[in-house]
Amino acid sequence: MRAPVTLACLVAMSAAVAAPVASVAPVDEPARLQAAARRVTILRDKWGIPHIYGKTDADAVFGMVYAQAEDDFHRVELNFINAMGRLAEVEGEEALYKDLRMKLFINPQDLQRQYAVAPAWLKKLMNAWADGLNYYRQTHPDVKPALLTHFEPWMALSFSEGSIGGDIETIDIKQLQALYANGATLPVLLSSNDRIDMDREPGGSNGFAIAPSNTKNGRALLMINPHTSFYFRPEIQVHSEQGLNAYGAVTWGQFFVYQGFNDRVGWMHTSGGGDVIDEYLETVNEKDGQFFYKYGDEQRPLKAVDIALPYKTVSGMASKTVRVYYSHHGPIVRAKDGKWVAVRLMNEPLKALTQSFIRTKARNYKAFYKSMELRTNSSNNTVYADADGNIAYFHGNFIPRRDPRFDWKHPVDGSNPATEWKGLHEVRETITLFNPKNGWIQNTNNWPYTAAGAYSPKAKDYPAYMSMNPENPRGIHAVRVLENKKDFTIDSLIAASYDNQLPAFEPLLPQLFSAYDELLADDPRKAALAPQIAALRGWDMRYTLESTATSLAIYWAQDLWTTYQPAAKAKEVQVLDYIQAAITPQQRIEALERAVAKLEKDFGNWQTPWGEINRFQRLTGDVVQSFDDNKPSLPVAFASANWGSLAAYGMTSKQTTKRIYGERGNSFVAAVEFGPRIKARSILAGGQSGNPASPHFDDQAAMYARGEFKDVLFYKADVEKNLERRYHPGEESGLREFSLLGVLDLRGLRPLQVLDLVIADVAVAVADGRQLVRIGQIGLGHQIVHKKLTGARAATQLDLQAFRVQRRFQHADLGAGG
Repeated sequence: MRAPVTLACLVAMSAAVAAPVASVAPVDEPARLQAAARRVTILRDKWGIPHIYGKTDADAVFGMVYAQAEDDFHRVELNFINAMGRLAEVEGEEALYKDLRMKLFINPQDLQRQYAVAPAWLKKLMNAWADGLNYYRQTHPDVKPALLTHFEPWMALSFSEGSIGGDIETIDIKQLQALYANGATLPVLLSSNDRIDMDREPGGSNGFAIAPSNTKNGRALLMINPHTSFYFRPEIQVHSEQGLNAYGAVTWGQFFVYQGFNDRVGWMHTSGGGDVIDEYLETVNEKDGQFFYKYGDEQRPLKAVDIALPYKTVSGMASKTVRVYYSHHGPIVRAKDGKWVAVRLMNEPLKALTQSFIRTKARNYKAFYKSMELRTNSSNNTVYADADGNIAYFHGNFIPRRDPRFDWKHPVDGSNPATEWKGLHEVRETITLFNPKNGWIQNTNNWPYTAAGAYSPKAKDYPAYMSMNPENPRGIHAVRVLENKKDFTIDSLIAASYDNQLPAFEPLLPQLFSAYDELLADDPRKAALAPQIAALRGWDMRYTLESTATSLAIYWAQDLWTTYQPAAKAKEVQVLDYIQAAITPQQRIEALERAVAKLEKDFGNWQTPWGEINRFQRLTGDVVQSFDDNKPSLPVAFASANWGSLAAYGMTSKQTTKRIYGERGNSFVAAVEFGPRIKARSILAGGQSGNPASPHFDDQAAMYARGEFKDVLFYKADVEKNLERRYHPGEESGLREFSLLGVLDLRGLRPLQVLDLVIADVAVAVADGRQLVRIGQIGLGHQIVHKKLTGARAATQLDLQAFRVQRRFQHADLGAGG
């Protein structure tokens, strides 16, 4: 029989671990943050996903942002550098006008004033947010920030709504720079394009809700399927004893789950909705060196504001000051047709942050609806489902009331008082659905008029400005997979969401076939293109990895898209609509010839399987990914949302490789079943961590590429069964001092079992009764050792002389004491 292995019960000696002593004097910052960290427990499951547990909401927020910083501090920091208009301080002069665009709306003094008047509960959360990030900085001195060395609570208000880019980033950088680069002057009669970006690789989403009447077990289902840039949001669960228990995707650095669910309700946001940003043509004149603009019968002075724009240079920091102008409508952002254009949009960060957080604690539809009444979710629609069996839809949320006589898709006359906003529409006045009789709801960034089949809202009942987007191929596809189905399960909902049909080709391919059939018999293209036309005629318009027709069709459509997008944009129509209606048979044939030539040039054969072309690759933790055809990658079947693929996958940067590598589309995806217990499945593009050295950098990549999901570990007991490690913030960083006061018997443990000894907050990993912690020689009452939290996959080596612990990710098989 093996002799008993003993290990001392270790009690913390250092001030870093000891509880703070009560005192009327202010507690020093490190001790205060350490005390806050002791109130938080983080459980990392086998996928590296953090499950945060705190007594209060503020405790949970502290742990939530700390865990995000562990996974990718640089993305956390970058989001707030960008939100506060400080990119040029990191990236240099080329980012000056990105910063100016943000600073037109985001002002630190304004945010500080709003923080000062915030309700006490929200102020506690903002304080905890800053504390969590600062504690990460304190405990990870080796992680060097690009700019932000200390986080202040008010900074949380600079990025409070959660969508990609947000409304501010719709302002055109080039036009802003053209106006202000050399000082604003009176506009001349030159036209600039209106704010219309009709077609690019979609950055939208799909949201589906299924009522109990249409599910096999009578429970509501929700499909959460944002189409974002990959790695834009990690997966997380955050739990407190004050009613917070949210799971889902969080935008790096924010303290609310943006798209997700709790144990009672779920919410999915899709970009789109109504018109939330308006542009006003201001008639400007100059008098005595001051600019004025016409409003009614008045001449009002434009407000001049000098904005300092620091930026990095090779020799250090420099700064440029830009004088910008504001009318009462908002900042002047460009010139058009001899006038200046002011932009007006939602800018209420305190209310937006409030709404973003309180919806995650809603327990039923009534409470969720109440959060929507704050009306600050300006850039999104919301698809909803809950455990009471309700499904619902909100098309937008922040909808200004306007005079419907005006064309709000284009700039309106700022001198006409009739163009003023007249408050906001109440939620009940906007386009919504609640438990439609068909039993399902869908939105794919499309219009709401097919959201529930025959029970959808009717366009005639609403002003045109309440819905700005048209139907799209994904919307057509979504209706097909949801209608006339009564036995949905969580698995069949996932299958429907990954249906491989590409509806965009249905009107386009017959036009190509007609163009080919019209070629004269002696036209050399008749014979040259015969194999390709035959392949496309035989294609079922469904993508698969093995399909060569998928490759040909997509390369043909991509060529058409690239060639005719400028003309479509000039006509203000969707590219697919333009291609269908406006180009000639000759142009369709020419695009096919170019597609064949490109495939043959890049791959040696136009009959190249789609899976050889469309790939997933994650090489670095960089925000902007690089790709390499010579390095490993995975085949991906799903295609661009432009062609109607519900499981969206596309490349957004300029392609420098032969293969297509996804950068945007399905990112965090989850399917949720609401009942007495939550049942959910999810998948992330790549993995949870942004660190290439982490096992969770790409551990979900193969499943993601195959369209497979993992089980969500929503309940703590399930997390415990799949536990990788448990710790308080700061513990995983290494240095702890302990003294030896007693002895424990560790016999009978299974191989590679992790034992948590909550005595003096020590966790010890053992393998078959043998220590994975090197403690040196055991003495009584005086031996000081350094301890690092370890898991069964991690061995720790103690250098007693250097008093430092090094973590090595490898399988350990150490003898006692060794």
